[in-house]
Amino acid sequence: MAVLKKEVKLFIVRSLAVFNTPTETAELVHQDYGVVVTKQQCEKYDPTKRSGENLSPELKAEFEATREEFLEKPKNIPIANLSVRLQRMENQYQKHGKNRVAALSILKQAAEDVGGKYTNKQEITGAGGGPLQTTTVQATQAQVDEAVRKAQEEY
Repeated sequence: MAVLKKEVKLFIVRSLAVFNTPTETAELVHQDYGVVVTKQQCEKYDPTKRSGENLSPELKAEFEATREEFLEKPKNIPIANLSVRLQRMENQYQKHGKNRVAALSILKQAAEDVGGKYTNKQEITGAGGGPLQTTTVQATQAQVDEAVRKAQEEY
């Protein structure tokens, strides 16, 4: 097992904090630093795992800060921004514009994205776009009992 410098340890902690797997992290360490580490060695730097429960307070704090920043700011991920997605779709459209199937697919995707198809927003309105109409029905206890009896018979 390789003895790691502080810089590599911080890299591993930050990589795991942004939800990279230990295997992905081990590959990234090898690519960036030329150091061979195992996925088990990387797991020791994840305080959310049992093998990382003895991680130093300094590295735990770095993990928590990195994870909090990552979760709070999805706008830091370029593809999460509509303008960036549209720009990349435009680049693809320019590149594949002569291929009709690809061009139509890109245009459809852009229209859906701009039209809000991929958002979680839902707007519920009544007839003609107006507010929903609500009605209140008053029932006597005898009517409620009768409805319950009928429902039980049918069931």
